[in-house]
Amino acid sequence: MSPQPQAAVGAPLSRVDGRLKVTGKAHYAAEFDVDGVVHAVIVDASIGRGRITSIDTGDAEAHPGVLTVIHHRNAPKLPYRDNSGSNNPPGRRLRVFQDDRVLFHGQPVAVVVATTLEAAQHGASLVEVGYDAEQPSTDLHEATPDKPTNYARGDAEAALRDAAVRLDLTYRTARNHHNPMEPHATIARWDGEKLTVWDKTQWVLGTQTELSTVFGLPMDSVRVISPFVGGAFGSGLRCWPHTIVAAVAARETGRPVKLALSRRQQYFGTGFRPSYEYRLRVGSDRRGRLAAAAHEMDAETSSYETFSETIMPAGQMLYSMPDVSQAYRSVPLDVNTPIWMRGPGFATAAFVIESAMDELADRLGIDPIELRRRNEPSEDESNGLPFSTRRLRECYTVGAREFGWQRRSQRPRSRREGDWLIGMGVAVGAYETQRNQAQARVRLDADGTALVETAASDMGPGTYTSQTQVAADALGLTMRTVTFRLGDSLYPPTPPHGGSQTMASVGSAVLDGCDQVRRQAIKLAVEDRESPLYGVDADDVVVRSGRLHVKNTPSRGETYRSLLTRNKRSHLDALGSYAGAPSPARHSFYAYNATFAEVAVDATLGLVRVRRMLGVYDAGRIISPKLAESQAIGGIVGGIGTALLEHTVTDHRDGRIVNANLADYLVPVNADVPEVQAIYLDGEDREADPLGVKGLGEVVHVGVAPAIANAVFNATGRRIRELPIAVEALL
Repeated sequence: MSPQPQAAVGAPLSRVDGRLKVTGKAHYAAEFDVDGVVHAVIVDASIGRGRITSIDTGDAEAHPGVLTVIHHRNAPKLPYRDNSGSNNPPGRRLRVFQDDRVLFHGQPVAVVVATTLEAAQHGASLVEVGYDAEQPSTDLHEATPDKPTNYARGDAEAALRDAAVRLDLTYRTARNHHNPMEPHATIARWDGEKLTVWDKTQWVLGTQTELSTVFGLPMDSVRVISPFVGGAFGSGLRCWPHTIVAAVAARETGRPVKLALSRRQQYFGTGFRPSYEYRLRVGSDRRGRLAAAAHEMDAETSSYETFSETIMPAGQMLYSMPDVSQAYRSVPLDVNTPIWMRGPGFATAAFVIESAMDELADRLGIDPIELRRRNEPSEDESNGLPFSTRRLRECYTVGAREFGWQRRSQRPRSRREGDWLIGMGVAVGAYETQRNQAQARVRLDADGTALVETAASDMGPGTYTSQTQVAADALGLTMRTVTFRLGDSLYPPTPPHGGSQTMASVGSAVLDGCDQVRRQAIKLAVEDRESPLYGVDADDVVVRSGRLHVKNTPSRGETYRSLLTRNKRSHLDALGSYAGAPSPARHSFYAYNATFAEVAVDATLGLVRVRRMLGVYDAGRIISPKLAESQAIGGIVGGIGTALLEHTVTDHRDGRIVNANLADYLVPVNADVPEVQAIYLDGEDREADPLGVKGLGEVVHVGVAPAIANAVFNATGRRIRELPIAVEALL
C-alpha cells in the first residue's frame, strides 16, 4: 500500500492541549468537581522506626466539621488479594493502617476527614500519637547491604592487575526528589462495590491493579481517571499510600474524599532517586584502550520493599573492553521506597563512568572525545548483538563543531575571565529503547472526524500532541479533525508513561489502529460502484485532508464524509495493537547523546555558573521537533539541578527529612539556566518499532551532570566525585 503523506509528523506544531492548560480548563487530579466531596489530611509518623502505643483522637473528633479519624485501631482490615490470576501472592508493600508498626518517618498513621480542608488540617494537628521509638537506620554508608547482583565477562581482576594505567575511584550521589509542580492528589468515590479514583498517576492501569489488589475487587470494579498530570518525572509510576488512604476514607464515610499531599509530604509520601556509593576501577593501556572495569554499587532501598533500577547496563555496553565485573547491592533502610526519576539508573552510572573517562583522558594526555572514539564498540559486548543504530561518533563530530570544542584548553585553569575560571566538559549518555504491549481504539465518524482513545498518560512531554500527529497522518486527516483521549482505565491498556516508551509503544498501537481504519475505508471505496475509486488497486490509494484519491491522480477521489454517508455507515473503527519488543532480541536498542558544557567558577568563592550547554542526540525519528526541543531543555535543566543543587538531607537521629520544602531543597530557577541548544540527528530506527522512534524523554537527562563536573575540572583542576558539587569541594 502506498505510504501515507506525512504532513503532521515532523512538523514543529504547538500543543493541541496548550489552550486548555493556559486557560485553566485542563483538570488535574484535585480539581475535579465531584458532588458531595469531603476533605482528608494525613497524620504523619514523627518517628523513624518503632510502634504506635496510643492514639488520642478526642480533640480532633470534637472539632467542628471533622467527620472521622481513621487509624490502625478502627480501620477495616484490607484483603490485599491478588486478582491478576497469578498464583503468586502480592509482593511486600506498605499496608496502611493495618498494624501498629512505623517503618519510616512520615508514614501515614491516621487520616482526618472533614467537611472542609481547613477543618481537616486543624483536626490533623489535634491528633496525639504515642510511640515506642527505636533508632532508625537511614545512613547508606553505615547500613548492612543485601547480597549483590553480579555480572561478569572475562577476568576483570586479572586484567586490572596487568593494566598499564589504573584508576580506583569512589563516587557518591545524593538522594534527589522529583518536586513536580502539581502535588500528588486523589479523589476517591465508592458506588456500592465499585471504586472510582481521580488520581495523579503515570500509569492508570498500575493504580487500577493496586486498588484491585488492596480491596479485593475485580479489575472492572475499579476505574482510574487521570487526563492531565502536572509534571511527575517518575514520581507517578506507582500507586502510593495516600491513594489507598483516600479510598479507605471514602468507604468509611460513605462520601467522596479528596486527599492532596502537601509539598512537605511529597518528600516521604512518594518516592525519590536513591543515593549511591559507587566504586569504579578502570584499567587501560597507555594509548587509552580500555582493558577492564570493576563496578561496585551500593544503593538505598526501603526495609519493606526492594527497589532497584537499571544502573548496570551502561557499564556493560557503553565502551569496548574485554573484561568487566559488576556487583550491585541494595541497602535496606528505614525510609520510604525509592522510585524511578528521570534517566533512572543510567544518569547515575553516566556520572561515574563519564567522570572516570575524563580523568583517564587527563592522565593519558588524550583529548576526552578522542579517548571515547578509541573505545567505541562495534557491537553490544554484553550480549553480542549488533546495535540497531549507534551514531555516537556523529554526535561527537556535530557537537564539537557546534560547541567550539577546539577552543578548549587541555590544561586546567588555563582560561580565565577576571575572577572567573572557564572550563569545558563533555560526557556521553545512553538510555535503553523500551517498548511494551499497547492498544488504541480508533473510530472514524461519518462527518470526517476521528476519535482515538488509549489509557496512556501525559505528564508534560506532549502525548496529546504527538499521538494526534501520528493519527492525523495515518488517517489522512488534519490535526483539528482528530481528537485524542487518554488517562482513563476504561480505554485500551498501555504500559506506564515512563522509561521513554510511550511514543514507541502507544504510538505504534495508534499507528496500527489508524492504518486499519484507513484500509477499511479504501476497501469500501474501491469496491463501491458509485465511488470514483471503484476498481482502483487499493495499494494506489492515499488519503490527504480527509480525501481518498489515486496517488498520482489527485483529481480522482472522494472524501471520507461522502463515502461513509453514501454507504450508510455511521463510522469505521478498529482496535490497534503493538506487541512490544521482539523476543528473542535481534538487536541492542539504545538512544544516545553527547552533552557539552561550559562553566565559569569563581576562583575565590568556588561558585559554579553554567554558561552554555549543548546536547546532540541519536534518538531515532523525531515526531514533533517543538516537543523534542522542550524535552531537551527540561532534561538539561534537571541535570543542572542534579549536578549543582539538588540534595535531600536526612537527620539520621530520627529519619526526618530536614529540607522537605522548595526553600531549602534547591532546584534550578531561570537565573540558573544558561544558553541551551539541542540537536537531533536526522534518521529513524525501523528495527526498534514501526514509527522508527527510540525515545528521548530520559536520554536528554543522562550525561548532563558529568559534562558539568568535567567542565568544572577543566576550569579548576579539582576532581568532583560527589553530587551535588559543593562550594567546599572547590575552595
